[in-house]
Amino acid sequence: MANGTRTNLTPPRIEAFSCEGGQAFLWDSRIPGLAVRATPSGRKTYIIQGRLGKKTIRITICPVESITLAEAREEASRLLLLINQGVDPREQKQRQMEADRAAKQARKEMEAIESIRARPVLELWDEYLEDRRPHWSERHYLDHQVIARPGGTPVKRGSGVLMAGELHQLLALPMADLTAERVEQWLHKQVAERPTRAALALRLLKAFLGWCAEHEQYRDIVPGGIVTKRITATVPRPAAKADCLQREQLPGWFKAVREIGNPVIAGYLQALLLTGARREELASLRWQDVDFRWRKLTIKDKVEAARTIPLTNYVAHLLRWLPKRNLWVFSSPAAASGRLQNPFKQHQRACIEAGIDPISLHGLRRSFGSLAEWCELPVGVVAQVQGHKPSAIAERHYRVRPLDLLRQWHQRYEDWILEQAGVEAPKIERAEVVQISDRKRAAE
Repeated sequence: MANGTRTNLTPPRIEAFSCEGGQAFLWDSRIPGLAVRATPSGRKTYIIQGRLGKKTIRITICPVESITLAEAREEASRLLLLINQGVDPREQKQRQMEADRAAKQARKEMEAIESIRARPVLELWDEYLEDRRPHWSERHYLDHQVIARPGGTPVKRGSGVLMAGELHQLLALPMADLTAERVEQWLHKQVAERPTRAALALRLLKAFLGWCAEHEQYRDIVPGGIVTKRITATVPRPAAKADCLQREQLPGWFKAVREIGNPVIAGYLQALLLTGARREELASLRWQDVDFRWRKLTIKDKVEAARTIPLTNYVAHLLRWLPKRNLWVFSSPAAASGRLQNPFKQHQRACIEAGIDPISLHGLRRSFGSLAEWCELPVGVVAQVQGHKPSAIAERHYRVRPLDLLRQWHQRYEDWILEQAGVEAPKIERAEVVQISDRKRAAE
């Protein structure tokens, strides 16, 4: 048939239609604008042609083998109707394709969200710990691990197993089940059993949820308002601790502590009281941090990177007699880390033997600040030795105390403590003091 012929399209006519050069069109007489286009390669497609405004447009429907003739006429009628209404089917198709892509992407994102919501909270918790670990101290990181542990692991010493961490019950849930109601039920039980640990667990949980809310991948997964004000209000406020040694308790305390069979623990407890250091600060003291020549200790500080305090006479005497097993001053062959961990029980027994109400290890740090008032030590000196931030403008900007000045006040405190405790202070030979002074002047 000639190019441009109009006829009633039928499957046999379409099958017989071909072209020898260029392209040929076989127009349908029933649907004006519908045609079959043939090319020299033998490819045949349904097309429509119409006028949109002042322009003639031609749109390909599909290959003839893809749909039936009836379906081609139905689609042609639809497209020509759009053209007659002033709508370009190509633009409509483009918009539909974009809408389909957007819907597909939305479904994909929703599937990803549902996949994450089906994961246990513990998986996100582990990712949170790894992300924040470079910004935390080792102690803070360990607190997160302990509070999330599953429990059931045999204890390292003695018999029995470890209890599950306070947060383990929540972290075992799928993310989708972590709701305000579940958190409230969990917290009521924890407060009844371990109120102080429950308060810590809630703080760590809130920080974790805040991290999720700011995380690009998890911000749409964790709903806001899980930890409500009503939930927070159920946690009792911890009362400020006030345990510390009194002046009249010093003789009994020193006697009981010095009789502890382990010299490392005995020296550690006495050094806690005499330096006012935090428990972990002193426990992590290394031999390279002890300078017997210039009488100073370099302690890892909780606030700053490190602080240097005087090495007073009695503390120096205690440290000289400690065994040098490894790099730690307060070493422990039984500990995996090689250093003393937490001699809480030994200290409690010593307090009971001395007839004193049990005092925490941090209570010895509190005792340093309290007993220092008997010696009328300046508040700034006490704060500098203990590693507290200055609390006044004058202290922050107009007080620069050299180590020698700190040593004068610190030694006065130690001498007074030993006097009240009835402990004989170690004597330093005058020749040793002169020799140290001469070396110091030579270095200057």
